[in-house]
Amino acid sequence: MKTRLYSLSAALLLMFAVSFQAEAQKKKKIELFNGKNLDGWYTFLRTTGKNSDPKGVFTVSKGLIAITGEEYGCITTNEEYENYKLVVEFKWGEKTFAPRVDRARDNGVLIHSQGKDGGYGNVWMNSIECQIIEGGTGDFLVVGDGSENFAISCPVAPEKQNGSYIYQPGGQLATIHKGRVNWLYRDPEWKDVIDFRGAKDVEKAVGKWNRMEVIAKGDNIDLYLNGVLVNQAVKVKPSKGRIQIQSEGAEMYVRKVELTPL
Repeated sequence: MKTRLYSLSAALLLMFAVSFQAEAQKKKKIELFNGKNLDGWYTFLRTTGKNSDPKGVFTVSKGLIAITGEEYGCITTNEEYENYKLVVEFKWGEKTFAPRVDRARDNGVLIHSQGKDGGYGNVWMNSIECQIIEGGTGDFLVVGDGSENFAISCPVAPEKQNGSYIYQPGGQLATIHKGRVNWLYRDPEWKDVIDFRGAKDVEKAVGKWNRMEVIAKGDNIDLYLNGVLVNQAVKVKPSKGRIQIQSEGAEMYVRKVELTPL
């Protein structure tokens, strides 16, 4: 009898260990950027389409993704993802290009991307954007088709800021199907000019590394910049999809793109 009990206990312990190991494997970090090349991604440019990048807008050198910004476009993951923590570490370069030569350096990480390449403005897939722009890094944008299929709801302040909602913890929920929700401390005097710095900007100056963390769980998104919670969204549609990193007129470098399943 004791032998049978020991055997049963051993079997249960083994099952528990296998289950625990499987769960741990599931939550293991995924390096979406391997530091060597763009394996797992494809390029899309407004002028040349998919996997055609004659000007080298997106290259990898010395462990970094170099984005020139010369052409509007993006790199897009081959796979779709849901329920994750995404970490992107980036810094601005000096160069800018028309039509944004003298405007705020602009870029973004697009998540939950669905539909066809170039579906939005002939450049990007419809998606939810975690904005990267001087003075506005941390904004949410709905890069959608205007339908119910793409939307976010955010707690916002009673008054708009330059026509856009501004995130306020504990505020009344507002739902948008297009446009943006500004991040928590976006400067009300923001101007679309190069090198803009707001009084309470969390983003570091040009040439210094920043860390963006996107926690997408179910239909919620929490957005952190350099350790500060800068925006939150609920009732997000869609809640899964591909990930895009933009080229939008400004030079930028990326050293880490890491995803942890939740």
